[in-house]
Amino acid sequence: MRSTIIDAPIERVWAVLRDFNSHDQWHAVVEASRIEGGERSDQVGCVRSFSLRDGHRIREQLLTLSDTEHRSTYCIVEATVPLQRYVATVTLKPVTDGNRTFWHWESTFATPPGQERELREMVARDVYEAGFENLRRHLRQGGDLRAPGQAEPMPSALPLPTRRVVVDRHGGPEALRLEDAEAPAPREGEVRIRQRAVGVNFIDVYLRRGWIPAPLPLVLGMEAAGSVLDIGPQVAGLLPGDRVAYLGPVPGAYCGVRCVPASWVVRLPAAIEDEAAAALLLKGITADYLLRDLGQVRRGTRLLVHAAAGGVGLLLCAWARRLGATVLGTVSSEEKARVAREHGCEHVIVTRDYRFADAVQRLCGGVDVLVDGLGDAARDENLAALARRGHWISLGQASGPLAALAPDALVAKSLSFSRPVVFDYVATPAQLAERAQRVWDALAEGSIRLPPIERHSLESAAQAHARLESRATLGALVLLP
Repeated sequence: MRSTIIDAPIERVWAVLRDFNSHDQWHAVVEASRIEGGERSDQVGCVRSFSLRDGHRIREQLLTLSDTEHRSTYCIVEATVPLQRYVATVTLKPVTDGNRTFWHWESTFATPPGQERELREMVARDVYEAGFENLRRHLRQGGDLRAPGQAEPMPSALPLPTRRVVVDRHGGPEALRLEDAEAPAPREGEVRIRQRAVGVNFIDVYLRRGWIPAPLPLVLGMEAAGSVLDIGPQVAGLLPGDRVAYLGPVPGAYCGVRCVPASWVVRLPAAIEDEAAAALLLKGITADYLLRDLGQVRRGTRLLVHAAAGGVGLLLCAWARRLGATVLGTVSSEEKARVAREHGCEHVIVTRDYRFADAVQRLCGGVDVLVDGLGDAARDENLAALARRGHWISLGQASGPLAALAPDALVAKSLSFSRPVVFDYVATPAQLAERAQRVWDALAEGSIRLPPIERHSLESAAQAHARLESRATLGALVLLP
């Protein structure tokens, strides 16, 4: 991305840039350009075909054009230049001290392996920086393609093609189906995101199986990371091209392009890669509220974490150990036990039959806090593993829905029980931003480590679900659209 100041009023600069076919008149790298099909050059959806002076040919499509926000977004449809999935945004803003214009130009794209740096520098230097100077020269020479006030009404943004994974019926992983679809233009308060990594969580399994009620057909997924393509009215603090992640209570993330409320979205620090964000956001925030709010974990707390080698489990073990807790965990294999120990689990219990209470009592005399994602199969063992005044946090039900717990089951040891939902702990943008920042800070300072990430294509979502349910996975799973 690049930005500059142009010594000209915003209306005059925008009069040039809103014409999608004007660049052969002001940008020195462009040889000739035309709009295909006889469409207007400010019509959303029009395609410009142009040649560069070095011989390359490119076709680009205008995706959005806003005369009120002085912003346009476009993408490469076809090119001899090896820029893949290229989406660029031009944004103008008036400068308050003088009749000048702030111009922000940015893009997201992929490249062939080994050419990342070369092509990033080429776009920044030969397209953006050269374009700034070329437009300055054009305006100094009197270039102006449309007088202020003669602009056409603002066209709306186009729907964009995408692929998504749909559930038409409740059942096993075979119920997942890939289909082609369209992502509509963002509505008021929404942003449209091109997703590069999608988090896979057990809540997706519960929705697929019908253990959590939701109308069908259903697109799964509660979190993803990528870049903002465009924004709807009344959105502040986000711009096209921003790297972001989101977490929301309405499923739909198993896709390539999606519109979500801006209130779900957080901007990503430069140090957090897309896959890391998709692996960490929901799970990291879950670990944060479990330790900070519900468990009130501190030095001396005895904590038992089931599935200690899973995505949430590894974060809980590491973070709780940094807080000074005594951390116990259950896993289903020796390999998982090794990984759990590496992430701070002091006492690892290997069990595949949900028997662990005797070992817990022998190791520490019972636990103060128990984080349970197993469900009904671990019910009696959980009660036996808790110390007096212990707190059982039911986070999931991998072995099946937990039957109703009678109060008399708790009274013998003055136990307490809770069943939290992450979305109630990030109910406002401020809460989401605060908790997300704690996760990024914990990663930076070493309180948590990035868990192992298992990657699957969007087409392989069913395989990812089968792996997750088989208890064969370590760490986090992500889908790559």
